[in-house]
Amino acid sequence: MNRPTLSVIIPVYNEEKDIPRNIPVLYKFLNKNFKNYPWQLIIADNGPSKDRTAEVSKQLVKKYKNLKYICIPHPGRGGALNKIWTRQQSDLLLYMDVDLSSDLTFLPQIVKALEDGADIAIGSRLKKGAKVYGRTPLREVMSRGYNTLIKAFFWTSFHDAQCGFKGITKEAAKKLLPHIKDKAWFFDSELLIIGEKAGFKVKEVPIVWRDDPASTVKVAKTAWGDIKGLARLLMSRPWRNIIR
Repeated sequence: MNRPTLSVIIPVYNEEKDIPRNIPVLYKFLNKNFKNYPWQLIIADNGPSKDRTAEVSKQLVKKYKNLKYICIPHPGRGGALNKIWTRQQSDLLLYMDVDLSSDLTFLPQIVKALEDGADIAIGSRLKKGAKVYGRTPLREVMSRGYNTLIKAFFWTSFHDAQCGFKGITKEAAKKLLPHIKDKAWFFDSELLIIGEKAGFKVKEVPIVWRDDPASTVKVAKTAWGDIKGLARLLMSRPWRNIIR
């Protein structure tokens, strides 16, 4: 049976500590659970980083044959994902955060959802059945409030736009990525909103999530960027120009 090819992207910025600690864990998981799939793991340095991210990544590349390091010379996780996904020829394109807050045991479910016909598959911390540990009340309230705004404004069906645990088919990526304008954290929301409004099938998988207390994401700045992104989509409605 021919299996689809997989590219798993890990966007990073100043992650010299998490990379040598977590990339080997992820690599071992992929090697064990996707042995019948042609796959590659890519560290995407979006910055470039100012610490030893490049150095520790290149050391791991020498050790693991299916591991690559790519530096995108512009800041922004969304921009890095867009550029690397656009370049990849793999059938299924996935990404996750380097802190591995998403339980890896749910990764096969993301892949299976894409194999079974979904155009986009996402991990969810807010869908019934998900379990979340260590998240502050502020982050929980802001996350639920933000996703409620998305549903109210766009009438979408998914529950969690921001979880760093997603996959998309190559064909869907080719049609959607040229329409994604955000280069930072709103990239995920923009992809999902435009994708679903354009008629692409989104499959949501409830996962186990363990919040990283060392996360450097600036909640207030990210939230303001998200609000501006939602307003832009309401005005432009880019999904009207996409042929499914």
